[in-house]
Amino acid sequence: MTDFPLTFSAEVATARDSKRPIVALESTIITHGMPYPQNLEVARQVEADVRAAGAAPATIAVIDGQLHIGLEAEQLIALAQAKNVSKLSRADMAVCIATGGTGATTVAATMIAAHLAGIAVFATGGIGGVHKGAEETFDISADLLELAQTPVTVVAAGAKAILDVPKTLEVLETQGVPVIAYGQDSFPAFWSATSDLTAPLRLNSAAEIAAAHLTRAAMGLPGGQLIGNPIPAEDEISAATLAPVIAQAQQDAETHNITGKGVTPYLLQRIFELTEGRSLTANIALVRNNARLAAEIAAVLIPADARIRSTTR
Repeated sequence: MTDFPLTFSAEVATARDSKRPIVALESTIITHGMPYPQNLEVARQVEADVRAAGAAPATIAVIDGQLHIGLEAEQLIALAQAKNVSKLSRADMAVCIATGGTGATTVAATMIAAHLAGIAVFATGGIGGVHKGAEETFDISADLLELAQTPVTVVAAGAKAILDVPKTLEVLETQGVPVIAYGQDSFPAFWSATSDLTAPLRLNSAAEIAAAHLTRAAMGLPGGQLIGNPIPAEDEISAATLAPVIAQAQQDAETHNITGKGVTPYLLQRIFELTEGRSLTANIALVRNNARLAAEIAAVLIPADARIRSTTR
């Protein structure tokens, strides 16, 4: 926890007081991921999935300069309909707060906020990473360095498939980030359950993941863990089907000179169009699947943390 002022939703405040598990959720999926009212419906679904698995959802956002850890129902509705919402990462989060702005949190910003609030587990769709062509553009997401320094376990369906995933894994290895596939040896490929890349580590249960998180903390190791949770097989799109679609979307982005923070939303929208909506359906399924696993980890983590603290006094 920190002395920095945080605004907790009533549900999160109650969970904190009663030491119930809490799962952090990002807000860019609401403001930059899909149109209203579908974005609101999905946000509510994901929060409901966390609750059903026994944890409290903490959707994180900056609203009028206040860092919110969990949103009330009316705030979620307002954010889902808001226009010109900033997309916040480590570099611009403090400026948004200081100037009274409103912004949605990316993976990096959500990790920062979760850690400030004492929340150890965060569910997202896919992390950012090394963009294709980064050897010329140096376009690498701040998510990777955040994983190396902020002690939050992040549950994702791998890195977004639009990225250079082998280079993303190399950066994570260099930064000492544990990359753990859940229940399989293959590193998940976002919309596809498997890839031809072997994950560096494998764990098969929420309890093992929680134990690894606590062991890193006990050792004083900085940074978090990336949990690669494969999309359910019935919801996936095969890598073979996606490969030409992603290539076409990336070519279109180059043709239209899309750069910087605009690249990811452009590619996701273009892939949505080229797959006739299948990519979004898969995206929703994988986010909900990640929320459920994150809640399981959080539920194990709180009593396990209490046991470890009692044995180290």
